[in-house]
Amino acid sequence: MKLVHLALAVLSTVAVSGCKPSASGSGKKKIVFVTNAVDPFWNNAAAGVRDAGPKFGVDSETIMPTEGVADQKRIIEDLLTKGVDGISVSPIDPANQNDILNAAAGRTKLITNDSDAPTSNRLLYIGMDNYKAGRMTGELVREALPQGGSVMIFIGRMEQDNSKDRRQGTIDGILGRSEDSTRFDPPEIVIEEAGFRIVGTLTDNFDRGKAKYNVEDTLSKYPDIAGMVGLFGYNPPMILEVLAQANKLGQVKVIGFDENEATLAGIQEGTVHGTVVQNPYMYGYKSVEVLSELIKGNNSVIPANKMIDIPARQIRKENVDTFWAELKKTLGTDK
Repeated sequence: MKLVHLALAVLSTVAVSGCKPSASGSGKKKIVFVTNAVDPFWNNAAAGVRDAGPKFGVDSETIMPTEGVADQKRIIEDLLTKGVDGISVSPIDPANQNDILNAAAGRTKLITNDSDAPTSNRLLYIGMDNYKAGRMTGELVREALPQGGSVMIFIGRMEQDNSKDRRQGTIDGILGRSEDSTRFDPPEIVIEEAGFRIVGTLTDNFDRGKAKYNVEDTLSKYPDIAGMVGLFGYNPPMILEVLAQANKLGQVKVIGFDENEATLAGIQEGTVHGTVVQNPYMYGYKSVEVLSELIKGNNSVIPANKMIDIPARQIRKENVDTFWAELKKTLGTDK
């Protein structure tokens, strides 16, 4: 399957009217969904944003920052200048973005998606419980390695709350620990429990070249590595690429996160044990739905806990075909 790459299309300029109340040239309210990077994962969310706009009578758009935190900040500032009516954003570095997020919350309806910023003034968060999703990933590792063994974890960043929670949930799930989302194991330490040896956590800051190098370096330093866990959507494909080059496909168990096509193909072929998937389409669709209501003044859409949970799912050999067919239909690539 070839996912429809929307990255260039969604970087189009936001339309601006000559006067308020709306930034949309059509006279409709304007809602913008801001991702944390350019990635096929976000194409699914963009499809949800696109479909929800006409449904809820608003102009909706997705913008993907290409240059990290500074670019995301510039995008938000630009949207505020243009006077958009609502923004849903996946903060790249929530702890250090409160100033821009609070500025946005003071001038428009602001919510977060995928990665939360709970100390900001955002109205609510749409996404999954990343700690619980991480535990689901850990369960897949235990299935793949019933006798235990050495495991390396690969992830894009550790600054985001979703990254921290997902990683810790994965570790706790692998080791069979009790649930405690406040627990934190430093990424540089080796953890030996319950027959497993988690040799570390390597980050790449969204750099695919670095992500590939991390896998190569792991194979060099740990020739007996039994399992590799990729916690950002592009990590499992990088793992598979390196294992194929080293003629170790099938020898090292691979457990993924998200629904990259290479990961799903790996599950079909037996080179990936399984993956935990989110529902980015609903992140986009629900963001537009909720923001359209908030713009109308309907604050009843804000739950008491300020979170709308979009549950994660485990994908294995037995359900990958069904899931992939659903994904193609959602993206309109099943024709």
